Amino acid sequence: MSSDENISNDKQDAATIEMLRRYQTADSVLLPISRDAFEKLYLSPKTPTAGNLRRTFGNPTPISLMGFLLAATPAAMLTMGWGGSGGNGGAILPVYIFFGGIVQLFGAVGEWIIGNTFSCALFFTYGTFWIVQGTSMIPWFAVGTNYSPTGNSLEGMQTPEFAATTGLYFATLSVLTFVYLLCSIRTNVCLFLALFLLVITFALFSATYFQLSFGNAAHAAKLQSVAGGFNFALCLPIWWIFMAQIFEAVDFPFSIPVGDLSTVILGRTQKQRKREAEVQ
Repeated sequence: MSSDENISNDKQDAATIEMLRRYQTADSVLLPISRDAFEKLYLSPKTPTAGNLRRTFGNPTPISLMGFLLAATPAAMLTMGWGGSGGNGGAILPVYIFFGGIVQLFGAVGEWIIGNTFSCALFFTYGTFWIVQGTSMIPWFAVGTNYSPTGNSLEGMQTPEFAATTGLYFATLSVLTFVYLLCSIRTNVCLFLALFLLVITFALFSATYFQLSFGNAAHAAKLQSVAGGFNFALCLPIWWIFMAQIFEAVDFPFSIPVGDLSTVILGRTQKQRKREAEVQ
């Protein structure tokens, strides 16, 4: 009887050790999918995350990408004046607020729930950006009131002080996006390219407003047109990522590569694990 108990205890101990050994590896707490597939489904690098939320909830990333694209793509085209468009996008202000803003914020919450911190930060940043863009052009918000001695918001928005202040805002966005650009080295080529072009786009818009503050309207118009071109260019890799994720979501017959960089630029924990393996 004691022999049977010893055999049973040995089996339990062996099972416990095996379970602990599995949980010490990276694959045991990550999704059982390849790293390149993970990079198509999410904009965050594949890091250890406990729990099964990624299997329970749908992927929120395509939702945010869709919202961004439906706001950014027409905004880029109208900035360049395609098809006689213009008016700073006044005709599609609801698109800026609801698709560009609200949809991205919903996606950001989803990314937060499943533990994708980097994607969450991206979508909260640019979702809020589009809400600001939309609401700043709505007369009810009267953003130019403080720049007009008569309290007329439209007059205030034509002043050099208003233009210079807006230029500082876009310059700050360019710096923040540059930080995201550095982080994207651990994700994929498409996202890195999009953020690289977005840094240039924000910098050009900043220069546009500073030229307006200096009274150089002609130079500002040229810079704005160039900024629209870079804005349109950055949408192309985002469209590529969006298609790759949608194809993966429906198990399409073929997949689209996005250029996984996580295996090229090793993370801190990956390097530490590699050193430990070399020591052993």
